[in-house]
Amino acid sequence: MLISLNWVNDFVTLPNLDADDLANSFTMTTAEVEEVKTTFEHLKVIQVAQIKSLRKHPEADKLNLVTFDFGGKKTKEVVCGAPNVREGLKIPYAPLGTTLPNGLTLEPKKIRGILSDGMLCSEVELGLGEGSSGLMELSEDAPIGQSMLQYLDLKADTILDVDNKSLTHRPDLWGHYGIAREFAAAYEKELKKPFDKNWEKKLEAHFTSDKSPITPVVDKDSSGLGYFGLSLDGIEVGPSPAWMVARLEACGLRAINNIVDISNYVMLELGQPLHIFDRETIKENKIHIHTLKENTKFTTLDEMERQLIAGDTVISDAKEPLVLAGIMGGLHSGVTDKTKKIFIEVANWQAEEVRKTSTRLGLRTDSSQRFEKSLDTHQCYRTLLRTLELILELCPKAKVVGKAEYDGEDLSLFKPLVIKTSPKRISSVLGHEVSEDKLIAIFKSLDFEVNKADDDLLVTLPSFRTTKDIEYEACLIEEVGRIIGYDNIEPISPKSDIQTTRLEPAKVLTRKIQSFMTMHGHSLEIMTYPLIGNKLLEKAAWPNLNEELVLVNSLSKDADRMRPSLIPHALQTVALNTKNFSKFNFFEIGRSYLSDEKSFSSERHQLLVGMYSKSENVFLELINNIEKLLSSLNINYSLEKETGKFENPIVSNEWIGNHPHEHLHLRIMGKFQGVISSVHPLMLKNFKVKGNFSYAVIDFTDFADRPLKDKTKYVPISKFPSSQFDCTVLIDKKEPAANVLVPLKKLKVKELSSVSIVDVFALNDKQNSVTVRAVFEDPAKTLDSEAIKASEDAVVGALDKAGYPLKA
Repeated sequence: MLISLNWVNDFVTLPNLDADDLANSFTMTTAEVEEVKTTFEHLKVIQVAQIKSLRKHPEADKLNLVTFDFGGKKTKEVVCGAPNVREGLKIPYAPLGTTLPNGLTLEPKKIRGILSDGMLCSEVELGLGEGSSGLMELSEDAPIGQSMLQYLDLKADTILDVDNKSLTHRPDLWGHYGIAREFAAAYEKELKKPFDKNWEKKLEAHFTSDKSPITPVVDKDSSGLGYFGLSLDGIEVGPSPAWMVARLEACGLRAINNIVDISNYVMLELGQPLHIFDRETIKENKIHIHTLKENTKFTTLDEMERQLIAGDTVISDAKEPLVLAGIMGGLHSGVTDKTKKIFIEVANWQAEEVRKTSTRLGLRTDSSQRFEKSLDTHQCYRTLLRTLELILELCPKAKVVGKAEYDGEDLSLFKPLVIKTSPKRISSVLGHEVSEDKLIAIFKSLDFEVNKADDDLLVTLPSFRTTKDIEYEACLIEEVGRIIGYDNIEPISPKSDIQTTRLEPAKVLTRKIQSFMTMHGHSLEIMTYPLIGNKLLEKAAWPNLNEELVLVNSLSKDADRMRPSLIPHALQTVALNTKNFSKFNFFEIGRSYLSDEKSFSSERHQLLVGMYSKSENVFLELINNIEKLLSSLNINYSLEKETGKFENPIVSNEWIGNHPHEHLHLRIMGKFQGVISSVHPLMLKNFKVKGNFSYAVIDFTDFADRPLKDKTKYVPISKFPSSQFDCTVLIDKKEPAANVLVPLKKLKVKELSSVSIVDVFALNDKQNSVTVRAVFEDPAKTLDSEAIKASEDAVVGALDKAGYPLKA
């Protein structure tokens, strides 16, 4: 969600702080700010200029050399190819050093051999519209030398990009007025409250005694909670004023016309969506909110035909549905350039019904996003009047016909929630002393009503905080904590007896893996969702789409089923991170889910280890890491090139992402329990990954609950230097390279510290060459040349005896 600080300033005077400080404060007290952006900053240095003369470029027929006056002591000359350039025209001029919205910074540059001193700009280049490629033409009375910011009467604005997920529980924060309330509470500023009873009376004075053309009817079995409607005549549809367009576009919405823009503006201001009908398209002036009795095809405003089902709530006229309740209007329900009469709808809907319908249709809008958060029906009337206020401002000839009509739940029966708390209780829970006066000030700044009852406080909550947000005393304590700032509460260790607990074997295994992978594998742990979408599975060409484990009411098409493997998410992780890193390692301990005839589904406890390098092959490094991991866990294993007549259940042999040469099967306890492999280059290309990616998947399900016997012995770091010996041997192409290490691990040479494979090279169709590295050291002394030579001979002899001769 994008928040305009200029807009927030309409309701609270923000402190004179740096934008980053304001963003950090909002993050600490309310919701996470992901990014801080500025708008129109470039217009401060772009000036109004007037073209004095132009002549053809000597080297290009379509270019002109334009001389112009921009209010300076001298005229300047630029190269320009715009089709509408002409003498006397006033246009925007961007001097050298200006950074435009597209990121381009103007520097001295020769165009066909002639230096261009800056640039004459179009609307597109200034970020002010979607106009043609021609220059932006200014009025004849535009003052030469004036900044475009002044000329257009705009204000530079700071935009906070707030993470939507952190606002999910706060329906009151989906508009600028609610955000302003939070800033006022955080900085102890007074919140301006323009929408009071006097304001309501002033606007209600425009109501007439005429009968309202439309009286809405809400069926009790629909998802409608409350529906307000108001009719107006004398509407003049046209462009919106610059100030409204600027605010809408700063918040990510495109300006359309004054009436549509007002509906979007009010939604962004107060957080309550609304819809404005062309009243002349409503058959028989009837508005009926009901559920469909049968499946119906419905074309929405985005010109997409959608299949609605029985039970979906719609807003219909006498003949057909006009709006899909809470989500989007129909194709012909909206305002056009010819509209003269309108009907304003401000309603509230059951959050769960909007969410289910929106998810099923794959149609998520600004409107549905807000209704899903459980909005407050009591705020609808204020929204209706604010809409009326703006329409009367932008359409002076508009007149209300009748009065505001309402149908739905009886709002007069609402009983506000009252929660009892006390300064003593709040201070105890927070571990921070908070005075009664401070508490009352905080609660009142959040629009809570506070009454004293002896040592207690009775806090009455406004309706907009009780739809799904605050329910218990703990919620009030949280409000105090966040406004004070959790970073301002001094941490104190709890004074209590701490009992040691014995961890379950599966947890011990998990922690050992985490410890090894971070300390020895130099890997970062990732956590991906256990849900996955068909799109990612198909992109990874995964053989099993898990159609049997698809959710009935999934939140998103990208997470509509249980994942059959950790690998597709790993490929996605690699694709995201290659943009920023040339080499990285990661691991995930998670579960995969497979359908099972007997128990419906089986959960597999698995480890995935991934290694990526843009320039190096990491397959052998991965093998070494996995072997060291399994050895540290005292798990006996073997690596095999082929599975024979058996299928590896962890990664199917049919998966086209398997690398034809760098692929090993891991056998543990007599069963195939994992795979170590590189990903096929074509699969990496499918994910737009350049480089090498190898992975290992190990299934720990069968032995995760067995206690691990720790046979690790302390070995001090040697004080004496080690000696490294590399040799290259020949091996049959069908045989795993790891077999070369088997005879060396059995070799009884006390100086032999470790052995590993450092390279595998395909010589021909029958043979590979494998480079083995042996490390010799003695903890008590420095090895002399004779001891090193004897150890090297022992290694070569053991390899030769096992059938792995040295490469000539």
